Amino acid sequence: MTDETIFNIDLPYPGKGNRLVRVFVPAHEEGETFPVVYMTDGRNIFEEEASRFGSWLTREAVRDEYAKTGRAAIIVGIDNENRWRTNELTPSSIGRLKGPLMRLLIHPEGDEFARFVVDVVKPAVEEMFPAKKGREFTAFCGSSSGGLESFFIAMNYPKLFSAAGVFSPAFEMYTEKQFRAWLEGRTSDAMPFLYLYMGEGDAKERSMYKSGKFAFDLLKECCPPRRLKEVIKPDQPHNEAAWRSVFPDFLSVFLSGEAGK
Repeated sequence: MTDETIFNIDLPYPGKGNRLVRVFVPAHEEGETFPVVYMTDGRNIFEEEASRFGSWLTREAVRDEYAKTGRAAIIVGIDNENRWRTNELTPSSIGRLKGPLMRLLIHPEGDEFARFVVDVVKPAVEEMFPAKKGREFTAFCGSSSGGLESFFIAMNYPKLFSAAGVFSPAFEMYTEKQFRAWLEGRTSDAMPFLYLYMGEGDAKERSMYKSGKFAFDLLKECCPPRRLKEVIKPDQPHNEAAWRSVFPDFLSVFLSGEAGK
């Protein structure tokens, strides 16, 4: 039996040098392999002391899921660093950012980040760690701008990802017209399963929910119902404590295999 371990690896990010990627591998027997959840904000997902904002406690979520169901996952946290985060987690191909201030402050690089995940991170994880390969064993998850990027990556690469945890997503970046146009042709029974979560417990979360509600409503209107799960928690604010309260349910849905059907 090999004990659970968090590995820190550096992978080449085009034009930015090496990027820290943290990989949690559960305790396992020789030859045992696991589904994989890729996540943004790699410094925020394992330990409280590693983050200024608190942690998702994903390692504990995996342990609890294993204790209840015998299922576990590898968790891959990709560091975005504060200076790059908003740019890297904002795709340009969904549409032009809707306000002049947004366009002044944000220079979208979400498409480039997605290619880094698909072309660099995913192959490295599958080569170096006991990862199951295949769409049905692969998910992406993130919050806020990371929730937006999680949605974008899963929808843009539906042959690689079967599920996305779309937590408090920053859909406010785009107009309804842009969002609707980008979705055309992407909503079908072949699309990934979307776990959509929002709270309303503080001003930031309420603002994001209000501005992004059109996206939730549009997804419910045009996506097959079995491809969506919507969770609204009115008392939850915009922070890691809220997201870690929801992550175990997303993890359980993904590991159950229902998301990949």
